[in-house]
Amino acid sequence: MNFLFSYVFLGVSLAAPIGPVNAGQIDRGIKGGFLHAWLFGLGATTADVVYMVLVYLGFVNFLQIPTVKMFLWFFGFFVLVYTGIESLMAAKKHTFTTSRVNLHYSKSYFSGFFMSLLNPLSILFWIGIYGAILANTTIGSGGTQLLICSAAILSGVLLWDLTMAMFASVLRRYLTTTLLAVISTISGISLILFGLYFGYQGFLLLL
Repeated sequence: MNFLFSYVFLGVSLAAPIGPVNAGQIDRGIKGGFLHAWLFGLGATTADVVYMVLVYLGFVNFLQIPTVKMFLWFFGFFVLVYTGIESLMAAKKHTFTTSRVNLHYSKSYFSGFFMSLLNPLSILFWIGIYGAILANTTIGSGGTQLLICSAAILSGVLLWDLTMAMFASVLRRYLTTTLLAVISTISGISLILFGLYFGYQGFLLLL
């Protein structure tokens, strides 16, 4: 039992650090409520599953090719800056209300998916951490234990996704329009800053 709990906690720890995905999920929850924030996080978790599969199948070497890494940095730059500017524009217009904002569920899901998928930091996380778990369990008990560990890690990620969605929904429900606009502005600026960092890393690879 302690064994499973440790891997669930690992999943929570992987998802918890403040980054573009968490900032984007809070912004999505403020705009559309719980379900949109949850779908955004679910999309990000789906991208995590993709990287887990890639690590398992041994495709990580492809992701380490400088041209591929440069593409990921620059495309991540575009996604984050675009999302950040969109958040700033919404805050500027004071479009936050207690009623439901006209957002498409599929857009919330795929926004989270692509934001996480095109985040090179996610690649480093899963190569380093899941790769180590893969090596350890392969040497040890084999495929069954690996499946259990993977499910426990994903459970932790999904638990954090649910927590963040609830948090964003509560913020949207109880804060004033002005405070919501301020939070969205901070979220938008943080996304743009992360995007600029991604662009800088891509520029270094280009040089």
